[in-house]
Amino acid sequence: MESKRLETERLETERLEAGDWETNANLQSPVSNLHRLVSYSQPAPGLSVMDFLAQARGSERFFWEDVRDGIVFAGFGTAVNLYAWGENRFQSIQQQARALFADAVLLNQTNPLAAPRLFGGFAFRDDFVPENAWAAFQPAHFSLPHYQLVQVGGAAWLTINAFIPKEEEPAASLPVLQEALAARYAALAEELRSGGAGERFPWPPGPLPQLNYPMSFETWAEKIETAVHQIQTTLLKKVVLARVCELRFRGRVDVDGALVYLNKRYNDSYRFLFEPRPHHAFFGATPELLAKVEGETLTSMALAGYIRRSSDPTEDAALGQQLLTSAKDRHEHDLVVMSILERLAPLTKQLEIAPQPGVYKLHNIQHLFTPVRGRLLQPDGILPIAKLLHPTPALGGSPRSLAISAIREAEPVPRGWYGAPVGWIDVNLDGAFVVAIRSAVAQEKRAWLYAGAGIVADSEAEKEWEETGLKFKPMLEALGKMNNE
Repeated sequence: MESKRLETERLETERLEAGDWETNANLQSPVSNLHRLVSYSQPAPGLSVMDFLAQARGSERFFWEDVRDGIVFAGFGTAVNLYAWGENRFQSIQQQARALFADAVLLNQTNPLAAPRLFGGFAFRDDFVPENAWAAFQPAHFSLPHYQLVQVGGAAWLTINAFIPKEEEPAASLPVLQEALAARYAALAEELRSGGAGERFPWPPGPLPQLNYPMSFETWAEKIETAVHQIQTTLLKKVVLARVCELRFRGRVDVDGALVYLNKRYNDSYRFLFEPRPHHAFFGATPELLAKVEGETLTSMALAGYIRRSSDPTEDAALGQQLLTSAKDRHEHDLVVMSILERLAPLTKQLEIAPQPGVYKLHNIQHLFTPVRGRLLQPDGILPIAKLLHPTPALGGSPRSLAISAIREAEPVPRGWYGAPVGWIDVNLDGAFVVAIRSAVAQEKRAWLYAGAGIVADSEAEKEWEETGLKFKPMLEALGKMNNE
């Protein structure tokens, strides 16, 4: 099985090299001037996303599942990478993506969802420096997979993305693309017939890892006390502080097994994977949508305030009602709602925000939740909206500039991509981004988990410590360190 897969990969490489396609170049202006993107798709009945990802172990991999729309995207290999740094990183990615897709040729695109799609995200701060756990991640990094798979309901489509010189006729590349995609589909189908990779991951994934919390409760309490004092004596209204959990494994972190677990147990959240370098992966199951843009239609949410779940339905309902009537949680939530309203109102001709929050019930936690929908005055894709909203008070604080300064001073470990926008961009520059919480970054045999809590004037260190403990739970479960009951 393995030798046949490797032979298939060798034949594909020979075909691509014969076509003289630059499939691994970083997109700079000379590349975009000399080459064009060509994409070909075909139906792929019976394919499993987890089989698709499992066969790609040792390669760059990407995964996204939209809990509301029932759409699953996955990709592996890299046709092109887009990078950006500094304060203008959102605008730079927008310009690069526009150039990439401007004259792309889409062959046999019978389903728009199978069209080329960039996967990636941003660091929490624009002055982020890749190092330590985040060495493989840039301040802004988006990848166009060489192979993509999309599943909607029971149907699936497989896509290949590549580049040809602009002077070549795109239709001439069709036979090579068809052969390469047929070979890939055959290899995946054989994997499926052999039993399916997605069902072979054990839980827990091997021996239990060693666990370490770099920040003690005493240090945490001091930082909460400092933040509360700032809120009481300055213009700062709220700041979100995070802490880290480190896991060490005997072997490589089982990212595949963790995703299988999250897909099963936390399927009420958005699940994502961005693995820009083999065995260097950022993944998670987040309930929080930053924004989704489809033409002029905008969707977002406010998510802040929490309480635990209970296995007893009566107690669980009472806990939800307690959350709705909590002055502290309502204040924290209202700050997020007002911030989203102030930022989006000037850009929309219609903005719908529920007058009162509801309760968003997840597997182990409940949040106050307010949905947001609007119609954009001048649609220009997802990235301008993501830049405008990031970070919301739910992950940064209020006012934004004061909160970011407080975070920089208080947190000893860089956030990297934690709490930042992660998602996808399509050929129309529309797309969707989530807030990357309930997440982990893995590097070979180590993983780092992040969890944050919103600090306001009446916050208490012990309760905020408990809140972050609850928020660590999904990833600790997925990585085998906690009981999953």
